[in-house]
Parts: sequence; structure tokens; C-alpha cells
Amino acid sequence: TVKNSIARLKDLEHRIDSGATARLRKKEALSLEREREKFNKTLSGIKDMNGLPDVLFVIDVEHEYIAVAEANKLGIPVVAIVDSNCSPKGVNYIIPGNDDSSRAIKLYLEVASAAISDARTAIKST
Repeated sequence: TVKNSIARLKDLEHRIDSGATARLRKKEALSLEREREKFNKTLSGIKDMNGLPDVLFVIDVEHEYIAVAEANKLGIPVVAIVDSNCSPKGVNYIIPGNDDSSRAIKLYLEVASAAISDARTAIKST
């Protein structure tokens, strides 16, 4: 799962930062560094999250099917942009739209970001 991958990334970062890789052979240290870079590329945005997210927002359901399946397993509601060529299976809140256009994706993210920001300020003011 993602939780195990994040734990592995944190372990690799700790080992590399503490200098424990200096005792390893050059090839082994390089292998660990490459593994850390690979994990960091995909998990850097979520590695410092303490708990599960309240909701998962997905642009391309077909491409992110693993994330949707894992969110369903964990009971996290899924909000997704669903194109006519995708199955809405596993999506709790369907937003019909084009998930291929970069302009459309930018618009969806701007609207979602504004809605989240408005909700946070409304909660703080009450």
C-alpha cells in the first residue's frame, strides 16, 4: 500500500541523511539513492500527511484506478471528473467533463481549490 511505500521512503531518507550508506559499497549506496529518488518523485506530496485524507479528488479515473480502488478500500469518498470513455465505478461523486484537455483540468483544479478555500474560511469564521 501507499502507507508501506511512505514508510520505506522515510527509512531510506533517514539512512542516507545519517550517513549509514557510507559503510555500504558504492553500487549498493547508489541503488538506495535511486530507490529514494523514485519514491520521492511519486510520494513527496503526501509523505508528511499524518492521517487519511477526508476526500480524494481525481481527474482521470481510468489512469488513477489504483488510487480509486485503495480509497474505496479505506472508505475515503472519491470525487472525480469522469469522461464519457471512463467507467464511474468506485466514484462517489461524479463530475461529468473532459479529462484530456489541459485547460479543462486547470479550470477544474481552480474551482476545486476555491471551493476548499471558501469552506475552510467558513469553518474558521463559525
